[in-house]
Amino acid sequence: MGSILIIEDEAVLAKNMQRTLQKLEHSVTVVRTAAEGERRFAEIDPDLTLLDLRLPDGSGLDLLPRLTARNPSAQVLMMTAYATIEDAVRAIKLGAKDYLQKPLSMEDLRHAVTRVLEEVRLQHEVSYYRKRESKGAAIGALLGASAAMMELRTKIQRLSALPATTAPPTVLLTGETGTGKGLAARVLHYSGARADRPFIEVNCGAIPDNLVETELFGYQRGAFTDAKTSQVGLFQAADGGTLFLDEIGCLPAPVQVKILNAIEQKSVRPVGGRADRTVNAQIIAATNSDLESLVRQGTFREDLYYRLRVAPLTVPPLREREEDALLLARTFLPELSARYRLKSTALSQDAERAICTYRWPGNVRELSNTLDRAVLFTKADTITAPALGLPGGGGARVTVGQERTDELQIDIPDGGIRLEEVERALITSGLRKAEGNQSEAARLLGLSRDTLRYRMEKFSLTPKA
Repeated sequence: MGSILIIEDEAVLAKNMQRTLQKLEHSVTVVRTAAEGERRFAEIDPDLTLLDLRLPDGSGLDLLPRLTARNPSAQVLMMTAYATIEDAVRAIKLGAKDYLQKPLSMEDLRHAVTRVLEEVRLQHEVSYYRKRESKGAAIGALLGASAAMMELRTKIQRLSALPATTAPPTVLLTGETGTGKGLAARVLHYSGARADRPFIEVNCGAIPDNLVETELFGYQRGAFTDAKTSQVGLFQAADGGTLFLDEIGCLPAPVQVKILNAIEQKSVRPVGGRADRTVNAQIIAATNSDLESLVRQGTFREDLYYRLRVAPLTVPPLREREEDALLLARTFLPELSARYRLKSTALSQDAERAICTYRWPGNVRELSNTLDRAVLFTKADTITAPALGLPGGGGARVTVGQERTDELQIDIPDGGIRLEEVERALITSGLRKAEGNQSEAARLLGLSRDTLRYRMEKFSLTPKA
């Protein structure tokens, strides 16, 4: 239960208050002067202070600012037999939570104390979960040394640096499943000016079509048969913070119209409601679908698409991030060992080669799950390639050779290949062979230097590739 400090000079009243609150299992300290109250407040840092307006050595209204200066989140209930509107207004302005008038009813006291302490408990709970959620959501959580990841971090830092007073742009995160779009959204929120406000995440594809509207916008009591009470929608729940709409391409067309209006008007109307509610939330949407294709097909609104992609961010697939897979694997391993309280493991050379050559169709999520499984079921100190259990023993390889007839021979694996990946691999191999010298790499590949540069830009490659 809570710790309570009572600053009251009437001995009988103070004793009754103490006895009443102790029956509720609160820890109660009683003092009779402002000086003693200020000293004990500093010592015990109470969850709630009950402060009398008139004390032998001063006014409670003079003591109140000193208490809130010491602890800005202090919860104080003022008490007096000389209540006036002016005193009540001044007490609230100075930081009092509420105002109780004497003669004091013990029942009113119990209700007031219970209400305030419940609010304190909820504030602590929310603070705890926000801090826990923000851990691992710093900009450094977006691991990767590839050019694409460095560009993504730079753009997120740019967006995060916008002042809280500005209207935040809508952000559209695109990328394949498992690339880390959810992490990018959390990093954007917790690195910005809204970090201490709610971060509400909703998977649009997981909500039945007939419930999407009520979930997002809420409803009024009596709006439909089962609406026995009103419910706040997720747009309102995210007020002042961020609303992350994952898999937004799954939304039905009627809801798309409402979301467009909510973004443009910065207000929502609950189902069954008669008035709009103002909402100030940053909107981050994410999808692994090709929204442009959905627009052409007529299943996604063109105006909503362009409204969402004011600040587009692309999270690249793992296969296009050079050697980031190995960097991620080496980062995940000690974390997984610590999570399961197992001895530390390392990757063998063949395991590292397998990680670097595998295509990772499930991206970072697949890599994490693969290492999770390997850590759990590998008894040795070193994880080998077979222990990873990757299909095809660590990824399909394309063998390229040249016969004496100068005819180029390519052995395509049974699982097939992607032409773009072969092209990228050739450019990368040429740069490595030439030790980063673009002119030499262009000669080895039979290309002009300008053509090589164009293809390097196409695949986000650097001379160090």
